[in-house]
Amino acid sequence: MTELKNNFNPEVINKLGQPEKNTHREKKGQSSGKIKKIIIFSLVTLFAFTIFASFASINKETDSFLNKIPVISQLRHLTVNSDKTLKGEEDSRINILLLGIGGKGHDGAYLTDTIMLASIDTENKKIALLSIPRDLSVTTDKYPYGTKINNINAFAEANNPGSGGQAISDVVSEIFDVPINYYVRVDFDGFKNIIDKIGGITVNVADTLDDYSYPIEGQEDNPDYYARYKHLHVEKGLQKMDGELALEFARSRHAAGAEGSDFARARRQQLIMEAVKDKLLTVKVLLNPMTISGIISELSSHISTNLQPWEMLKLWSLVKDISKEDIINKVLDNGNSGLLRSEISAAGAYILVPTAGDFSKIKNLEQNIFSENSGTTTKEATSENPTIEILNSTSVTGLGTRQASDLEKNGFDIVSIGNSSQKNFDKSVIYDLTFGEKIKSLALLKEKTGASATFELPEWLKADIAKELQNDTNKKRPDFILIIGQDANKTATGTNQ
Repeated sequence: MTELKNNFNPEVINKLGQPEKNTHREKKGQSSGKIKKIIIFSLVTLFAFTIFASFASINKETDSFLNKIPVISQLRHLTVNSDKTLKGEEDSRINILLLGIGGKGHDGAYLTDTIMLASIDTENKKIALLSIPRDLSVTTDKYPYGTKINNINAFAEANNPGSGGQAISDVVSEIFDVPINYYVRVDFDGFKNIIDKIGGITVNVADTLDDYSYPIEGQEDNPDYYARYKHLHVEKGLQKMDGELALEFARSRHAAGAEGSDFARARRQQLIMEAVKDKLLTVKVLLNPMTISGIISELSSHISTNLQPWEMLKLWSLVKDISKEDIINKVLDNGNSGLLRSEISAAGAYILVPTAGDFSKIKNLEQNIFSENSGTTTKEATSENPTIEILNSTSVTGLGTRQASDLEKNGFDIVSIGNSSQKNFDKSVIYDLTFGEKIKSLALLKEKTGASATFELPEWLKADIAKELQNDTNKKRPDFILIIGQDANKTATGTNQ
């Protein structure tokens, strides 16, 4: 790949789309840690897997027309080659970088709005998805400090068309210290057009969606602020969706109420994936040469990947039966317990950088993403001899004692129980003073408390610890500090919390 270090010219980005602006919304960090447009690449990859798998399994009496479709004859050997080994399969872990771009005709056509690292645990049949924010600052031999990760694909494409997917894969591999075996890059139009070609989908909407801030494409610079957004409304119940509505339903992230959360958006994306899969596998779609030809045309026009057809089929066979319960979702963000913080670069751009000053904690998260969620047993945690201090931030007495009793049964040594100097945390938080050294204990602690975990101690807690050590020099330092929040109060009745 062409050396890019000295090619950071604004004109390069202008060729591909408008450079990002440091908007008020970005300054608030609203774009960080969001799973933006995840459904775009997820669904197109699903399209490919489903189609190829269907071609390989359809019976001979009904598939004579398939040989008349370009590229189908090349796929007939897939079943014979399905015993080949995928990259990473020998290590029981396959890493795939999923990228979403606007594509031709869209602003910032080659800027990666969506970056997600998907990992498949082939031994335990699990999938982990780690969302990487587009504003993450990366520093490598080729890219100086302050370079946003979503620019890498654009820079590479400007210098060497077709090299973007591999270029950003190399950067992610370096900063996360994991091999990136494959990449898949898709654009908006491919997603929408394929949905339309299969005749739309029917989605059982769980809760009414009301998003009054859905961005209107092409109106980002409209001087009338309110003209930049529209009201997206999707009623609860069975809804027929074309490609445009399906994309909006999946992308919405500023909805009112519970639907505005990351978890709600993930549920919506799962609903759409299930609806697409169901529609693709219907006889009406599978036995329609025009529909299949149209889908393949869209895939070839709007998807870029280093996956070979047989590899797609093999991946499909590995993931098709994995249940929702075995999918781990993680997001790198700049929240209270996040591993990133926001900064303004020397060039005046909004960027996100690791709170630790380097990528050590983020590497730890990614490299242990399956073990952290592997259903750690009490015996495994006890072997680490974990100690914990419990602080109650609520006004409800007894929550700390109840929590301590439960954790003692699970092998934790309770150093002390008390009240937090900072009150009324909305959610319980675990501060890990081992910095990931006792990962089994941390996993069990998160499972038992439902709390989020962070390595970064707030200043008020550092001050409290220093004061305690001055008053009691013999006090045992805990491995973890658990701050009990209001969520524990709400679930205390009938539980161990």
